[in-house]
This record gives sequence, structure tokens and C-alpha cells, in this order.
Amino acid sequence: MLSTPSLSTPATASTDVLVLRPDLLAIADMVPPGVKLLDLGCGDGSLLLHLARTKEVKGRGIELSEAGVLACVRRGLSVRQGHLEEGLADYPDHSFDVVVLSQTLPFLDDPAAILREMLRVGRCALVSFPNWGYWRCRLELLFTGRIPQAPDLPQAWHEAPRWQAFTITDFARFCRSQDVRITGEVYLMHGRRVRIIKVKNLLATTAIFRLEPAARNGGR
Repeated sequence: MLSTPSLSTPATASTDVLVLRPDLLAIADMVPPGVKLLDLGCGDGSLLLHLARTKEVKGRGIELSEAGVLACVRRGLSVRQGHLEEGLADYPDHSFDVVVLSQTLPFLDDPAAILREMLRVGRCALVSFPNWGYWRCRLELLFTGRIPQAPDLPQAWHEAPRWQAFTITDFARFCRSQDVRITGEVYLMHGRRVRIIKVKNLLATTAIFRLEPAARNGGR
């Protein structure tokens, strides 16, 4: 397992050109400057590096793949290798201001447990995921009888890791069942931001939510 002892701003050459996915750009816009942030499944560290450069965010990541961890280390980022369940258990309550989980939720065996841990170690969570409620997905299922691939997740159902299909409406109901409040939302259609609050489950291909414990908001 690779780790670094403290949160720090990476000292990386300015020639390291970053190309972020649209959902990561939307997440970056929702992160306040100067906060402490944990990125779960951080990949090659592009989001962490972008936030360190543009908002002076003090970031840390957890990544399972060796290639992702090595890419983060080369960029001077604070990262540890391991499963999300193991990594989150090591942090005390409210260790971070923001915890990020981008395009990983469909692959989790116990999303409720991970969400609880995210809101334990962080004051809020930012989550992005593909939407199987998109209208083209519905038509594909109707006319072909096959489970469609999500537009922003080009991976077949049988490939590892296996995903679980769900929609924006499914996730909103899930949050209510877990006493989690949605305090911010951004919707993308094939990478482009769209304002479609009333028909978001039909027209959005990706959703980004800001989450907080319902009790915390209820006590204000």
C-alpha cells in the first residue's frame, strides 16, 4: 500500500496537461477553494491535480489500480492503494471537507455503507454516475429487450468490474431511504450541461449530486 503522511499541494511540472471528463469538470466547479478533499477511486489523479492548481485544494486519493497509484505518485499527489471500504475506515470523523466519488457508484457492492462512510469522514459528498433512465436507454430496452449500456459508461454488463444499472430517480429515492439530503445537482447530456430539472431522468446522461446528512441540515 502506498501512502503519504500528510495532505499537501503537489509540486508538478506545469507542462503536465490535464484533460478532465465533463463530470469531473462539473465536480471541480462545486468544490470551494482551499478545502481538504478525498477523492475515492481517483484514477490517475487528474481531478486532484486540477483542484490543487486552480483552487489550492489540499487533496488525497484512494485508488485500487497500481497504474493509477503510480500515475498519482509521479504527479506528486498524496494517494494510497486499496479498496474504498478499507481506506475510509482509517479516517476519523470529519477528516475532510469534501469526499468525491465519480462514476464509481454502479460498481459498488454496498453503496449504502460507502455513502455513510463518505458522510462520516467528510462534511459533504460529491457523487457522479451515469443515468440508465436516459430516453435512448429506455428505447433500447423496449425495442431490443436488452439491458443498454449507459451513454457515459461505455462498458458491457459482463465486463469486470460488473455494474448495476440504476436511474436518477432510483438514486434520489435511495438517498431519502438513507437519510441523505441532495443539496446541489448538475446534469449533463453527452458531456454538455443542461437545465432540465423537471425531465432530468429522461434527458440527462450523467448526474452530479452534492450530498449531506439530512439531520445536519434539519438542525439548522
